[in-house]
Amino acid sequence: MNRRTWLGWVTVTPLLWAGAEAAARPPYETLNPPVASPGDVIEVLEFFHYGCPHCRAFDPLVSEWKKGIASDVRFRQVPVIWNQRVLLGLATCFYALGAIGALEALHPRIFAAIQDERRPLYERDAAAQWVRDQGFDGQALTNAWDSFTVQTQVKQADRLTREYRIEGVPTLAIAGRYITSASHTGSHEAALKEADRIIAEVRRSRGKG
Repeated sequence: MNRRTWLGWVTVTPLLWAGAEAAARPPYETLNPPVASPGDVIEVLEFFHYGCPHCRAFDPLVSEWKKGIASDVRFRQVPVIWNQRVLLGLATCFYALGAIGALEALHPRIFAAIQDERRPLYERDAAAQWVRDQGFDGQALTNAWDSFTVQTQVKQADRLTREYRIEGVPTLAIAGRYITSASHTGSHEAALKEADRIIAEVRRSRGKG
């Protein structure tokens, strides 16, 4: 989903940016200058947000893909904010769930709660009640929501989104230099294959492959 199509707290649009458009462009972009990235691992970032139907479709694919990554690859998800109150709240929910150890269990359910049930999980109290409904500690989420750690993570996510100049999601950023997505490759599956190719190239360029 491109940020220009963001019309509310959830927008369902066709995958217009794949297919023919992707066929006319290379399968990745190179950032110049690159973004600072760890040198001891190959960092892969997935930029996403919970209101995006394309991110929801991509999530099980990337979840399966990351199970097979090598030990020299570090994968992280980064929620975009794009100066939107709702996305700010959803990013805060993401990191607060991580802080209380509930993210892995609840992450897939959040897409459904947002997109199907229209639960306002971008609001702290609504998110806490939903967490209770899922059998987790809602008060712990409330405490984590405004914590220094979570707020710092939210600011870092927003900074990364700006540094990588992310305009659409889901998007993969690799080693601080390369960007790929279904809009580049034509499909989510192809984007992951392209990520594997780029990772191998980065590994060779570092003399490790």
